[in-house]
Amino acid sequence: MSKESKPAQKRIDRFFSGPGGRADDWRDLVEAAKIWARVGNRAAYDAALAELSVTEEFHGYPGLNLMAALREAAAAGDGPTSFALATKIAQALATRSFRQHAGDWNAKDEGNGDVPELVPPSFGAHTARRPYFETLIVTGVPSSQWPALAAEWRKLRRPVDGFIYEPVIVGSLEDAFCATMLNPDIAAVIINEGFGLRSRHDAPVLRSIMATAALNDESDASALRLAQIIKKVRPELDLYMISNRDVEELAGNPDASVVRRIFYSVEELLELHLSMLEGIQDRYDTPFFDNLKKYAQRPIGTFHALPIARGKSIFKSDWIRDMGEFYGPNLFLAESSATTGGLDSMLEPTGNIKKAQEKAARALGADRVFFVTNGTSTSNKMAVQALLAPGDIAIVDRNCHKSHHYGMVLAGAQPLYVEAFPMTEYSMYGAVPLKTIKQALLSAKADGRLDRVKMVDLTNCTFDGHIYNTRRVMEECLAIKPDLIFLWDEAWFGFARFSPFLRRRTAMGAANEIEAWMHDPKSVAAYDRQQAELGKNPTDEVLLKTRLIPDPRQIRLRVYQTNSTHKSMSAIRQGSMLSVKDVEFHTVEQQFKEAVFTHASTSPNQQLIASLDISRRQMELEGYGLVANAIEIAFAIRHAVNNNPLISKYFRVLGADAMVPAQYRQSGFTDYLAAGVNWANTLKSLDEDEFCLDPTRMTLVCGTAGYDGTQFKGILASEYNIQVNKTSRNSVLVQSNINNTRSDVAHLIRVLAEIAGEIDRGLAQGGANARKTFEARVTSLMKDVPDLPNFSHFHPSFRGDAGAKTNEGDIRTGFYTAYDVAGCEHIRLNDPEIDRRLKAGPELVSANFVIPYPPGFPIMVPGQVITQETIDFMRKLDVKEIHGYDAKEGLKLVRTEALAKIGRPKPAAAPKLKAAS
Repeated sequence: MSKESKPAQKRIDRFFSGPGGRADDWRDLVEAAKIWARVGNRAAYDAALAELSVTEEFHGYPGLNLMAALREAAAAGDGPTSFALATKIAQALATRSFRQHAGDWNAKDEGNGDVPELVPPSFGAHTARRPYFETLIVTGVPSSQWPALAAEWRKLRRPVDGFIYEPVIVGSLEDAFCATMLNPDIAAVIINEGFGLRSRHDAPVLRSIMATAALNDESDASALRLAQIIKKVRPELDLYMISNRDVEELAGNPDASVVRRIFYSVEELLELHLSMLEGIQDRYDTPFFDNLKKYAQRPIGTFHALPIARGKSIFKSDWIRDMGEFYGPNLFLAESSATTGGLDSMLEPTGNIKKAQEKAARALGADRVFFVTNGTSTSNKMAVQALLAPGDIAIVDRNCHKSHHYGMVLAGAQPLYVEAFPMTEYSMYGAVPLKTIKQALLSAKADGRLDRVKMVDLTNCTFDGHIYNTRRVMEECLAIKPDLIFLWDEAWFGFARFSPFLRRRTAMGAANEIEAWMHDPKSVAAYDRQQAELGKNPTDEVLLKTRLIPDPRQIRLRVYQTNSTHKSMSAIRQGSMLSVKDVEFHTVEQQFKEAVFTHASTSPNQQLIASLDISRRQMELEGYGLVANAIEIAFAIRHAVNNNPLISKYFRVLGADAMVPAQYRQSGFTDYLAAGVNWANTLKSLDEDEFCLDPTRMTLVCGTAGYDGTQFKGILASEYNIQVNKTSRNSVLVQSNINNTRSDVAHLIRVLAEIAGEIDRGLAQGGANARKTFEARVTSLMKDVPDLPNFSHFHPSFRGDAGAKTNEGDIRTGFYTAYDVAGCEHIRLNDPEIDRRLKAGPELVSANFVIPYPPGFPIMVPGQVITQETIDFMRKLDVKEIHGYDAKEGLKLVRTEALAKIGRPKPAAAPKLKAAS
């Protein structure tokens, strides 16, 4: 987000300034205190303390007492004490030691010394530590009584409690909302009646965000309204209400379902305390991991086919003992091929795996979740196999992950490929425009084949960060075919569930919004009104231009979402989850079981299953803060690269305006770093625009530095120990995640500055020839880029009974044609025969998938007719890794004679003889 000038009164609604921004504020305070203590100038300190005091009201630590001590020391003119106390608090926040050390909560030093705790608390620990959280208490009690109220809550703490919490007290709905947004440590909320509506602080962005909630006067500040608002932005939180009115009536109100429990007055404060701890325990429990830990501690004799279990073959060996020393004993003690004795079966879960999956469904907003231990490639194939049958048509993004294409082969379904918008300058594709998807559906309808179109299969977000308006896509498609199935591959986007800003753009987030809309009486009126405007027989042109509203009475909501949990959460590699929200799931449940039997290993890795369980726990309890930090890290990288005078000469991170064409940014949003941008106009973009850009995915252009993507990726890895993932012809993809820190940012920026400096010196010392060579290289990478090839069409032999207006094909037959060695031929890419046949025929038909990395999607699929643009693209490719293509052999093509046999009608079956009378 843009760095706004600081107003006289601190704004409380700068939600983009996350944990790192808070730490910066405390470091600024310490620096100002140091200057005051040494030089005697206290004006900067007073200003910094006044500004910091505003948002610190929303945090449990340093709390009311320590903040009061800071203000008292300043009022007394005591610079040294102010410096010492500010330093102590800043160190406690940086190391998080306040969560366990009672001395950090006292204004006076309790003998911990001047050396801060630098190592994470779990390192070297031998005593059990209680996880720490904070509880937001919304009350109408005057602020003068808050210290006493906090003291009463602290009296409830008991040594036997599994967790420890600190109260955060606010007195208005707006402050409650801001505390929920700004404080990631809040894990439970207690809402009393009698609080006010408005904050006494400045919050213009907040009020523009909340305008849709229709909060106009104090009477709108009801406990139930606040509960619904908080649950929408942070659904993982446990909410408790205390009411002095008819709690029985309130408890029976369907709107109160967002509340975990309702209490009458304050008659059972201990019961409320215990209920909060129970709620945290419910999220903390990891059914499979907990049982696996118990299993590992039992003395078990293993007489099954897993010699590594219990680790005896490792630790008793003179030759592989180092493996045991490296991994430690618990890894082997927890290994087993058994599904009894406290464990469970991945194929038919009935125990703790089943419970773990149910908790994951709650966390992800799904009806059910399947754990998958061999990657989202398998999750995708499972979904495709279970939901599609031979002959079914699926609208598929041609640039999707190869697992979707192979899934179509396995299912015998016919893909109807649709194209994403091209970003030729950067040799990448964006996402598929909604108009293209609607046109495919309308064409199928015109051909009388809409009943065969069963699924829309799209990638959200794309590798490069393009995010669909998932709700709009599903609603408009359901307006054309109300029982469509949607499969959203969100391999890279699992974390978005835990961001209140990005959640609306996830499959499950949008599905839940659509479900709520369907039950709103206004939805039928909106549909009827549009139908009256459209008339009886609207043309396709009109339908393509109209934002279609589906009939809520006809919708059969069927949404599937796959997540690579290991890509954005703390799961071991290959950990994946498949989320389901399907009103018709009972009709395909048996097919899903068969798909699980087909693809899932009968020997799943126990540690991997446990990591899926653990990753759910972490995201439910601290995912909000971790994702906020990942977004903040991304903003820091974008700002540092694009605003550094040296680095920006040769590198830049592309903004949303460069990644998403203007016609798909209807709100006018340009970029997260643009002047004047805040979460209010960002939310407008997230709600309205056809495509948005995931802020955590940064396309770093390196072609302007004279490096192609593959080359620059290699330099970063081999010379600077920096790993990145995807590359294009002239860029690399930098991705922030929940694992990153500000130190990582500093390392990256330092490396880019060093490389930019070397380029600068080389050009300065090399003279005109060096500059000419450099400019030629940059031109080659940034200007002389190959056009991106679109999918052409399937050869008629693989079209079968395809419609006249649609372009689906029998990819399965095309795939297995390659198994016929005699029916295939190879022609080298630069052989003149290629050019001759492109002009004069016969057509070149691919016998297999050809997938260059980059860009990482099939530019040829089995049965596809190869065109001049595809050949031109391949000839210009300078990448080493091309799956499905052997440079020595050449392109694998289906021979013309073999194509004729495929297309030839099958002989009619011999007529059956009638039985003699």
